[in-house]
Amino acid sequence: MRSFSNRYIVLYAAALVAVAALLLTVVSVSLQPRQQHNRQLETQRMILKAAGIDATPADAGRLYAAHIREVRLLEQDSLTAWMYGTSCILPVRGNGLWGPIWGYICFDRDWTVTGAVFDHQGETPGLGGEIATEAFARRFIGKSCTDTSYTRFVPIVLTKHADPASRHEVDAISGGTMTSNGVTAMLRDCLSKYQDCMLHER
Repeated sequence: MRSFSNRYIVLYAAALVAVAALLLTVVSVSLQPRQQHNRQLETQRMILKAAGIDATPADAGRLYAAHIREVRLLEQDSLTAWMYGTSCILPVRGNGLWGPIWGYICFDRDWTVTGAVFDHQGETPGLGGEIATEAFARRFIGKSCTDTSYTRFVPIVLTKHADPASRHEVDAISGGTMTSNGVTAMLRDCLSKYQDCMLHER
C-alpha cells in the first residue's frame, strides 16, 4: 500500500477545501438574483394579502404593480409604506421566541385595521407558529392604534381573554406567551414610528 507524506496529505486537503469553497461561491453568486427575486415576490404577496388580495408567485408581480403604490409617509424619517387605494399598509418586524417575526398591517383612512399578515423564521408549530395563520391575522381586523379622538397613539396589545369591545386588545396565542409578547413589542415599536402621521391626519 502506497503511503503519503504528511505534507502531501495537508496540501491535498487544502486543495480540496479550496475547490469546494470556490464551487460554493460560484453557486451562491449565481443564485443570488433568483433568491432576491423570490424574496421580492414573497414580500409582494404578503403586502397584497394584507390588502385582501390573494396572489400566487406567478401573478404577484402583476397584481402588485396594478394595485400597490410605495410611498414615504414621513419623508424626514424615510419610513416606507404602501398604498392600496385609500388604505395604508405598514411593515412591522421584531423578535419572537426563536427568531425574527414580521408582517404587514393594512389600515383604512381612519387608521382602523382592515387586514394583516404575519410570518416567522422559527416559532414553534402549533404554538408561536400560529402567528402565520389567517385565523390569527383576522383577530386584528377592526382594531386601531389611536384613541377615538385621534390625539393619542395607543398600541395594539396581545393579551389573554382580550375584551372583544376593545379597539386595542387582541387575544394572545394559547401556549405562545413569549411569541405573543414579541408581537406586542413589534407592533408597539414599529407602528409608533408612524404615530405623527396617524395623529395629524385629522
